[in-house]
Amino acid sequence: MLEKIVLYDFNLENGKQVAYLPLFYQTFGQSIGSAPIVVVNHALTGNSNVTGENGWWNDLIGENKIIDTNYFTIIAFNIPGNGFDKNAENLISNYQDFTIRDIASVFWKGLFFLNVNQVFSIIGGSLGGAIAWEMAVLQPNKIQHLIPIATDWKATDWVIANVLIQDQILNNSKNPIADARLHAMLLYRTPQSINQRFKREQSNHVFHIENWLTNHGEKLKNRFQLQSYKLMNHLLKTNDISRNRKDFLSVVNEIQSAIHIISVDTDYFFIANENQETYRQLKTVKQNVFYNEIKSIHGHDAFLMEFKQLNEILEPIFNKQKQQNYVKA
Repeated sequence: MLEKIVLYDFNLENGKQVAYLPLFYQTFGQSIGSAPIVVVNHALTGNSNVTGENGWWNDLIGENKIIDTNYFTIIAFNIPGNGFDKNAENLISNYQDFTIRDIASVFWKGLFFLNVNQVFSIIGGSLGGAIAWEMAVLQPNKIQHLIPIATDWKATDWVIANVLIQDQILNNSKNPIADARLHAMLLYRTPQSINQRFKREQSNHVFHIENWLTNHGEKLKNRFQLQSYKLMNHLLKTNDISRNRKDFLSVVNEIQSAIHIISVDTDYFFIANENQETYRQLKTVKQNVFYNEIKSIHGHDAFLMEFKQLNEILEPIFNKQKQQNYVKA
């Protein structure tokens, strides 16, 4: 069930104030306060519906799954303005005023409202993982396990460049959502994945790859809103946990969480080499940091596809023995 928290007079990082900011969320599994809490952050076109009917992470979260709802409380917030509440009045038009740091702050305010002061884990892929990084910096002593997947702690020049292309399409195309999605899908997959799947086949003189891309564009157009897409895309560009702070190592050295970096070897968006370098740097100041890599031809979207590998990586973190160490906040 979708629930709502209202934040009043919320101060943005740029100094502006939002008088009314609704925060929608869902909970799954055990009741809040009775079990270890796992916060799941959704990706760019995702939402709080992480498990159950139409749950986008059903392969990981649910009864007897790796993140077992018999043993954990799952809390998933919707990024404000993502449109999942279906109320057009809650969309955000001034999207360039918001940053990932703002969203991370909003999520913490939501957790504190729910009387949650400690969490077992914050996990998220892509945009959700970037928000998780920022949440760990804002509250360095409140997370036991930080799990950023297929993401990074900063927006590289490559990410910033692609955000600009997406923004240009969204603001200038006659069919903005569908057209932007065409470009995005080619960032989320690889040439090897595309070529292996479609093999230059066609029907009625139309290549199957063209139909596949067009269908993805139309599906997103039917379930996503333009203002939401503009905001989510823009947030990616604002990702930088060191902005207006000390250097990266000084910032992460304050994080007490065990940090589990998970990348995809063929990710063309948040490339594995960047995550490998982050891991090498982290190891110079922290012991409780770990690196794992999903092997896949599918690229960035592998974190939504390669569930066998992801389950194996996450199993040591979420095994049920962890619940024995739970102390109520």
